[in-house]
Amino acid sequence: MIQRQRIRLGDVLVQKQVITPEDLQKALKEQKNRGTKLGETLMSMGLVSEQQMVEVLTEMLHIDYVELRNVKLDKEAVYLINETIAKQYNLIPIGFDKNNPNILMVAMSDPMDFIAMDDISIITNRRIQPVLSTSSQIAYEIDRYFGRQSVMEVAERYKKEFGEEETPEDKNDKREDQAETDNSPIVIMVRSIMEQAVHQRASDIHFEPTRDGIRIRFRVDGDLIEAMKHDATIQAAITARVKIISGMDISEKRKPQDGRTTLVVDHVEYDVRVSSIPTVYGEKLVMRFNNKESLTRDKRELGLEGDDLAKFDDMLAHRHGLILVTGPTGSGKSTTLYTALSQLNRENVNIVTVEDPVEANVDGVNQVQVNPKIDMTFAGALRSILRQDPDIIMIGEIRDSETAEIAIQASITGHLVVSTLHTNSTEASVARLMNMGIEPYLIADALVGVVAQRLVRRLCSCKREREATAEEKEELGVPAAQPLMIYERVGCQRCSHTGYFGRIAVYEMLPSSPEIHTAIARMRPSSEIKQIALDQGMTTLHDQAVRLVREGITSMDELRKIAYEE
Repeated sequence: MIQRQRIRLGDVLVQKQVITPEDLQKALKEQKNRGTKLGETLMSMGLVSEQQMVEVLTEMLHIDYVELRNVKLDKEAVYLINETIAKQYNLIPIGFDKNNPNILMVAMSDPMDFIAMDDISIITNRRIQPVLSTSSQIAYEIDRYFGRQSVMEVAERYKKEFGEEETPEDKNDKREDQAETDNSPIVIMVRSIMEQAVHQRASDIHFEPTRDGIRIRFRVDGDLIEAMKHDATIQAAITARVKIISGMDISEKRKPQDGRTTLVVDHVEYDVRVSSIPTVYGEKLVMRFNNKESLTRDKRELGLEGDDLAKFDDMLAHRHGLILVTGPTGSGKSTTLYTALSQLNRENVNIVTVEDPVEANVDGVNQVQVNPKIDMTFAGALRSILRQDPDIIMIGEIRDSETAEIAIQASITGHLVVSTLHTNSTEASVARLMNMGIEPYLIADALVGVVAQRLVRRLCSCKREREATAEEKEELGVPAAQPLMIYERVGCQRCSHTGYFGRIAVYEMLPSSPEIHTAIARMRPSSEIKQIALDQGMTTLHDQAVRLVREGITSMDELRKIAYEE
């Protein structure tokens, strides 16, 4: 059992040289402002990684660490407490001690919270043995065991409060009133759905009206997964609530609308973009989640390594020129751009962005939101930005010839311009700029490099090894006689039985060179530009995906998606 001695986490972290005394003082000051625990504050400030915190706490308290996604929880133990208590203390019972059923094993994010342990002991009438887990994993398990149940209970409560005796007009009025009342069931329900989406790593929530009611789906690792369904009784109230919190007009049901809101889950703030569109069964809503931490990662976390990482760093080292990041929607272009910005963001440079919309607020960067209603277009904003003495300009997307022309001129006249472009490959980006009316010699002069990218899903730890078939070996460029083991997806509790957990980017880097400069200026075809890049060592998206398959990181199915796109 854990010893109830007074241990100061900050002092131990300083003693083990994980943080400096100065870091500790900053964190203690920030902790007072936020009202959070010291460990959470240190991690949110980026001073301590989750792994470092786990190692220090397990050693310091002599307790075990549990990866909850890999453990099947004992339902009898879980339901000894209710959702309110679990959320209040950020803990969840996981089972009983094998040798003594009177000892309850409880996963806690703060095993030094003795008040929580005492309360759980009184509620369950058992001795508590804490084990360490992370806040995010505990929150996910709370949602998994209590979330859907609580949403269904709230939905039932709403139906009872709604009443069936009113006219349809009265019902609509009451739905909208309910959606605006902070403690109404529908408010609690929408908040719970959003929290569940965050805990399940969803990038989007789809609220889809159907003939019989409303279907709610989460997009996780690029795929849509049905989360829940509700009947038509609560459809209008859900729609009204989402529109209210995102600043939309709830009386306008015939036109598409866009809105925005914020959500704080586990002390992390998410920026939520909301879109509505009328369908035959009612308004469909989509909520997209972004947070600053996920958009500004370390380059190695994105999948950049070795030669590609060196090429990317070399592009960013230029003082002027144009860097393009290309790929279809949902390929991670914005994350790559923000990661580049975070590297370039220094005190001695002026960075200005023009975006539609601004994905995440970045300290030290001047971000401009496009607004066509007041004629604030990409091109119009860019003209104004050039009078703001910028060193680096980020353009959310080059969509038209006017924006392309200003971006090229800015990059030639001493600014570093980074932007995205919707093309499928690096070499096709040159042709796209030419189609927008940009002179080839200007493109050749401005271009620093092009980065094409895709996202592939990572296989979960439940993956299964097997011998590759002759057809698969051919796809992987391996002789049929050569033995080759690859991995395939299986599915487990951790990955919600999809076989995948998380995604990784594959990149194709085309840095400019004298030979490529000459080929562009002479209007050579894209195939010739690609061949020059290959001769100079460019690794294609397909080859990168092949490497990930052979290393057991992704599957043949994900490789084939890349092959089909090419």
